[in-house]
Amino acid sequence: MLRSRFLWKLYAGYSALILTSSAIVGIMISQRVEGDALAEIQQSLHARAVLLEEVASQLSEVPDSSFQQRISILGTEIATRLTVIGADGTVIADSDEYPSEMDNHADRPEILAARSHGIGTATRYSNTLKTRMMYLSLPVVEQGQIVAYIRTALPLSTIDGRLNHLRYTIVLGAGLSAIIALLLGLLLTNHYVRPLASMTSIAESMSHGDYDKRLVESRVDEIGKLAQALNRMAESCSNRTDTIKADRNKLSTILSGMTEGVVAVGLDEHVLHLNEAAGKLLGVSPLESLDKPIWQVTRVPEITEILTDSLRDGTSAQRKLLITTKLTDQSLEMDASPLHDGQGNLVGAVVVLHDVSELNRLEMVRREFVANASHELKTPITAIRGLVETLIDDEELEPAKRDRFLGKIKDQSIRLGSIVTDLLTISRLESESNETEEMSFDLCEVVQSTSSVFISTGEEQDITVKVQVPNSPIELSGDEEALRQIVSNLLDNAVKYSSTGGEVCVRLHRHDDHAILEVEDTGIGIEPKDQDRIFERFYRVDKARSRELGGTGLGLAIVKHIAQSHGGNVSLDSIPGTGSTFKVILPLAGRSA
Repeated sequence: MLRSRFLWKLYAGYSALILTSSAIVGIMISQRVEGDALAEIQQSLHARAVLLEEVASQLSEVPDSSFQQRISILGTEIATRLTVIGADGTVIADSDEYPSEMDNHADRPEILAARSHGIGTATRYSNTLKTRMMYLSLPVVEQGQIVAYIRTALPLSTIDGRLNHLRYTIVLGAGLSAIIALLLGLLLTNHYVRPLASMTSIAESMSHGDYDKRLVESRVDEIGKLAQALNRMAESCSNRTDTIKADRNKLSTILSGMTEGVVAVGLDEHVLHLNEAAGKLLGVSPLESLDKPIWQVTRVPEITEILTDSLRDGTSAQRKLLITTKLTDQSLEMDASPLHDGQGNLVGAVVVLHDVSELNRLEMVRREFVANASHELKTPITAIRGLVETLIDDEELEPAKRDRFLGKIKDQSIRLGSIVTDLLTISRLESESNETEEMSFDLCEVVQSTSSVFISTGEEQDITVKVQVPNSPIELSGDEEALRQIVSNLLDNAVKYSSTGGEVCVRLHRHDDHAILEVEDTGIGIEPKDQDRIFERFYRVDKARSRELGGTGLGLAIVKHIAQSHGGNVSLDSIPGTGSTFKVILPLAGRSA
């Protein structure tokens, strides 16, 4: 506290005031006392002069020697120099010196003043006594004529001693008063500065964001009211800061959790905010992008242009953007809007980046699915319609041809039914409201029983089908018929696309908490460019051969959906011209993927 500059400034002013006041009061008292002392001495000299005047009136009756002796004795008794001077200035008697040795005093100031005013005083250095003296002179008048002058005198050394004593007393009293006042002033100054220093400390803490400190509100004066106001301000700032932090955290959480990219800039087009999604879309770091110009953060000119337009026009804008990279093409929809503060002033702009690449892909898949489904359904329907019209139009058609046409109609109707059945199966698997009744079963038994059908089918086409399952059961929980369909679809594809003399191997084993089903064939294999799309509906690598073999193009899509609905997944490892291996991983009963 003693290091406070304000305290010492205030104390210095207070000290200057005290010392100045003490000096002024001391000087005035000293002057007044000195004046009173001199007046008192002058009055004393006047009284003694009046006493000497009575003695001088007997001058004619007393011999000179006897008068001189009486003056000397009287001067000694009253400790005053007494002088009797003739009208012509001759010294008649003196208590301290021999009159014969003294000069004529007619020109002395006190004698001149007494002659003209009836009383005279003077202060001067006495050559006789070698000291400063105060003189008072009165005329002796007889019958209207001045016959002599009487003079009393006291050495000023005595007066100066009394005055010095008085001055010392005054200075001592003033000094002690000043010291006491200065000490009290230091305490008083500290009493007022301490709360101000505390308020300064609280204000500095508030300027650094710390609103938890409070002042003691014990005082009832203006400083106490100021402390109360400062505490209320700190409480209000703390509440507002907490509210702002909470809102900011909510906003930051919302923006960070958005799948859409958000970029906000100020009027100077410097980045104010850039969330993680925008950073991923633009390939930049959100933290490193702050306070940088948008044109420096991203090299995509369309983003800079739409923000510039929104800032310039103060209106919303929508545009589409295609970002091409070495791996993929990203399709973005940009929605830019101006930002305003609470007073409606334009403070910046924000653009929201919607990644519609997946939507576009799904839309393309949808269009392809509709086109493929329409084509797949149209083919058997057209065939059936043509065969039926031929049968109707040609009543004389040979029985053998009629039977062959009817057989084709039956095959096409079966194919049409298979397509419809597979579509219904996929629809059921994709339906979110679909609830399958789960039950535990042995996957080993499912694989063996399903594979037995394809063993005989493979023998007919000179294709070897091998089955490798463990001796111990592998318990799964789910839809047993759906799992049979996975095995059936994979084996059906493997046998169809394997050449004569080929081999299909079905393997089932346990790995940690999962069952792994592998179907490997030595067929034609699948090109890498087709492997990512092989599980799409109606997607065929060789469309002509697929239709020739009676496939619907939905088998692998069904396998994928069934595996995912049971918490598993399916993958493909294929080498063109060598063969393919489909792997299905499923969690065991009581486990989750």
